[in-house]
Amino acid sequence: MNLALWISAGLLAVVLLIGGATKLIVSKEKLAAHPAGGWTGDASVGFVKALGAIELLGAVGLVLPAMLDIAPVLVPVAAVGTVLLMVGAMITHLRRHESTSAVGNLVYLALAAFVAWGRFGPESFTS
Repeated sequence: MNLALWISAGLLAVVLLIGGATKLIVSKEKLAAHPAGGWTGDASVGFVKALGAIELLGAVGLVLPAMLDIAPVLVPVAAVGTVLLMVGAMITHLRRHESTSAVGNLVYLALAAFVAWGRFGPESFTS
């Protein structure tokens, strides 16, 4: 179980790291040209950059606290934050009739929910 939780958290961290870095580095116009990035045309540059920063913080929060054994309770907190982020992403994509992107967000939401469920508890990193 512990291995499955680490793998899930690692995969989520990679997804958030890539997505967050992309939102911070790539211009809004280039993001809007991507098939799954049409939503950025409706958002301000500041919102897209802030979302990228939140995703980077989520990626760090899913892995580093447990890896360094410094406040590992932050891992399930980051996972719950990721669940909320994915709910918002799903709503946005469904409103824009982008069902393929919404399905991807649903998969990430399920992984984040699994990590949050598995990491809450006093023995969550040892069992």
